[in-house]
This record gives sequence, structure tokens and C-alpha cells, in this order.
Amino acid sequence: MKLLIKVKDYGTMTAVLYPEVAPKTVANFVSLAQSHFFDGLIFHRVISGFMIQGGGFTPSFEQKSAKTIKGEFAANGYKQNVLPHTRGVLSMARTAIPDSASSQFFIMHQDAPHLDGQYAAFGRVVEGIEIVDKIAAVKTGRVGYYSDVPVNPVVIETIEVVD
Repeated sequence: MKLLIKVKDYGTMTAVLYPEVAPKTVANFVSLAQSHFFDGLIFHRVISGFMIQGGGFTPSFEQKSAKTIKGEFAANGYKQNVLPHTRGVLSMARTAIPDSASSQFFIMHQDAPHLDGQYAAFGRVVEGIEIVDKIAAVKTGRVGYYSDVPVNPVVIETIEVVD
């Protein structure tokens, strides 16, 4: 299964999903994408050399919420997910609560092995990794709690599930 992640003014990334590694995570993400949940949301955290995170805020920084799911990662008792957090991997963001992931996800800009087994990795960018690089290079500033928000919003136009 593949995703097309179209980012306004940046282009389209293609990602493959791994339901065999994180079935509930993939099912949740696909359901949100098919309902157009992500359309118009932003990448609200951008940390060059680490990751870009989106799927939870509008360009005016209003939070958009979804239901939470069980965290499919080793530290939460789920041993099946062995996908490492290497460059291009998609993973679910969460709070300190293991089962708090909902719609926010991140794409690894660079490898971060300290996240392995701590977050539910579920896919990988296979085309368009240069778009992650372009987003990771944007100027950021502080908005509320976050100090790494793009000064100019990086908008997700659509996330489309294909084949």
C-alpha cells in the first residue's frame, strides 16, 4: 500500500506503508487519509537533522484531534514493530502516554535510533525524500509551546492512499 503526500509549494512524496509491522497504526492512518482529515493541515514541528511533524494543526495553529490508538512499539509491549527510525521513516507522534497517538505523525529527516522501540514506525518515503530536506531547511520560530514551527506554514494539501 502506498501514500501520496502532496505538500503545497514543495511537491509530492510517495511512501509505502507496512501493515505487517503496525496494523492498527496503518489502518488508523489510512482511515484518516481517506476521510481527508489531513487536507489543509501543516507540518507544525520542523527540526533539521531530526524530523518533520504534522497532522494535528491548521495553518492558524488550531488543533485538530482524532481518536487515540494503541501504541504499536516495543516499549509498549508490542514486539512485532522492528522498523528502525532511519531517514525517511514515517512514525506516529504521541505524548508521554504510550497509547496517545492519534493523527500526528513525523517523517525522519535523519536517523534517530534512540526512537526505536519507543514510537510506532509504520512506513517509509520511497520517492521525494528531497521534499523532506526542503521542509527541514525552512526558517522556524516559536508558537506557544513549540519553538520549531515554520515561520511560513508548510501545508499538507492531501494525503492520498493508492493501491
